[in-house]
Amino acid sequence: MDKKNLLKLLNDTKENDTSSSEGTRTLLIDGLNLFFRNFAMMNMVNPDGIHIGGLGGFFRSLGAMIRQTQPDKVYVVFDGAASTTSRKNLLPEYKSGRNEQRVTNWEVFDSLADEHDSKVDQIVRVIQYLKTLPVKTLILDKVEADDIIAYLCNKLPNHQDDKIFIVSSDKDFLQLVNKNVIVYRPMEKKYYTEDFMKEKYNMPAQNFILYKTLLGDNSDKIKGVKGLGEKGIFKKFPELTERKLSFDDIFEICEKKFKDHVVYARIIQGVDDLEKNYKVMDLSNPMIGENDKKYLDEVVKSKDLTYIPDQFIALYNEDKLGGMIRNLDYWLNENFEKLVINK
Repeated sequence: MDKKNLLKLLNDTKENDTSSSEGTRTLLIDGLNLFFRNFAMMNMVNPDGIHIGGLGGFFRSLGAMIRQTQPDKVYVVFDGAASTTSRKNLLPEYKSGRNEQRVTNWEVFDSLADEHDSKVDQIVRVIQYLKTLPVKTLILDKVEADDIIAYLCNKLPNHQDDKIFIVSSDKDFLQLVNKNVIVYRPMEKKYYTEDFMKEKYNMPAQNFILYKTLLGDNSDKIKGVKGLGEKGIFKKFPELTERKLSFDDIFEICEKKFKDHVVYARIIQGVDDLEKNYKVMDLSNPMIGENDKKYLDEVVKSKDLTYIPDQFIALYNEDKLGGMIRNLDYWLNENFEKLVINK
């Protein structure tokens, strides 16, 4: 779905809503994902020679997403300290070996350590800027942003026409797509709705978790089934395209067909490992403790929002971001004033 069709969807939502309560729009930003994308793509330095691409690019992207989706509420979600702990307890190799290679090849940094320090400094600064804006910033120790976003997708819709927009290039979020939840993937500049999921993957969005479980995820060090690839998966499991399936359904299919092909036998033999992989990737059951859920519930209920545009401008000038955002006063008013009104 492109931007033109998105605007039509938003307008149709308003026109078709005949109830007394109009549907609301919520924007959920995968904070680190958006930051790292800008950090890697924008080779920008300020007059002091300090890299500012991740910082300035983050807020340019945030503003662009607010203008496109016209949200009533905005949440920016980050991974907490030791966020992978729960999943590593299930799968020790989960996300192992990440960040060992240099993400960029720019001459701005003399070493990988310098680049790492710049990332940390800019992320800390992003959070300081966010505290001056009427958005809700969420970070929980030992919890991944994926889980918080998934929990909010279950918690926030109160009306049939409510729309939640997740912004991330992480494909794990595609399993959450439904009538209320849309995923925007910045790398593709595409909005993934139920219809677009069916068009692109030829299956219901809810089956995407099974699709990933069977194929694995190299980026997260999750192994798939040997001998099964993207081209063959629908030949072996045409049921994925026909109806919503559960993990147990996949196992039952394999029990009936295990003599037909070695792939079915491998799934039966390795069912324990596959089920573990499924749990690691399954966002329908977010890995969040009860106390953290209560905290998130309170954040959702709260109408307390801080908007201090002068402080944002002061930070912006202090970091010498210059022309990263054109007409800063207008940009702040256009994107954030209405969030205060809608609180």
